[in-house]
Amino acid sequence: METLSTCCYCGVGCGLVIESEGDRITGVRGDPAHPANHGKLCSKGASLHLTARNEMRVLHPELRTARHEARRRVSWDEALDAAADKFADVIRTHGPDAVGFYISGQLLTEDYYVFNKLVKGLIGSNNLDTNSRLCMSSAVAGYKATLGADAPPGCYEDIDHAGSLFIAGSNMAYAHPILFRRIEAMAAEGMPAGYSFVPQPNEVASAVLSKCTWAVLALTCHVELFTQAHYRQSIDPDTGLSELWKDVFLFHWKEESQHAILDELEWRRENARLTPEQRDQAVSDLIDLVGAVDGILQVQAAADVDYFLRVCGRTLDGAQARQLSDTMLKAYRWQYIGSGVQDERFQKILGGMVTDAQMKRIGAALSQILA
Repeated sequence: METLSTCCYCGVGCGLVIESEGDRITGVRGDPAHPANHGKLCSKGASLHLTARNEMRVLHPELRTARHEARRRVSWDEALDAAADKFADVIRTHGPDAVGFYISGQLLTEDYYVFNKLVKGLIGSNNLDTNSRLCMSSAVAGYKATLGADAPPGCYEDIDHAGSLFIAGSNMAYAHPILFRRIEAMAAEGMPAGYSFVPQPNEVASAVLSKCTWAVLALTCHVELFTQAHYRQSIDPDTGLSELWKDVFLFHWKEESQHAILDELEWRRENARLTPEQRDQAVSDLIDLVGAVDGILQVQAAADVDYFLRVCGRTLDGAQARQLSDTMLKAYRWQYIGSGVQDERFQKILGGMVTDAQMKRIGAALSQILA
């Protein structure tokens, strides 16, 4: 059996064809007739059916009355009564404004309606907001303060016909890969023939997600910190840049600072769970991930140099071409690896988690890349 649906992850809204046998979801593929994705899916959407497996889901309510206690299985009635009693006690003692709801950005319109009725109508509090608003609040404030407005485009076809796109601090190729395909197609029309972006986002995501959580969180924290470092080192001190341009990046930097804090907290929490043996394997996974990133940089740098040599309008001799290749790769390596791993904060976090021997292993691996 096949059922049409929509992916619930990011806001692109890709169409899905859900494959099922009885009450069991067996697979998911992109809907070729859907205007948002035309049959394409990113790695998250393509693995969506795995989230419906019973062994990966919480199947019944659990409850504990104190933080130090173990959770125990309870009925739905007992769980809902416990939650209602806690809310009622807080409201009686401190008033309705003492409670608030921060709800998912992935709910349907009908779900939001019910939550608003519950919080504003029944409880009498105005303290309700969604991740779909709050996760973009810093960016919205920046856009309104600098550009005068914040609003989504009328439709995705606007991208296809855009004369220019302004992207500030967004890693759209990773965060919204299906939408980014539209930008690639639009940009390709104005580029001389022959340019190629070698890494495939789905393959990159699959390689990253094959490693342990500790290593992925380390890499994520590293990315957040080098993004901030680039702002501090290249944008903030540059007096020649437009103040409007700098303000847009400043608001994004503030938002990324929040992400970096959360990433660090998650990384520390995961680190506390590991045994020494698991942490040693996690260090190996991190080294593998950094090596994979370097492999991507090598092939893309080579492709970019090859493209430049074909369109630059002049002939470079062998020595000049080699110098260009070496400089391009060195720049990519500093931008995407060196500026993060050499960040003082990253060094402090990592150094507090691993042993001296493990840090030496990491340093030896990096020395081959950043020499």
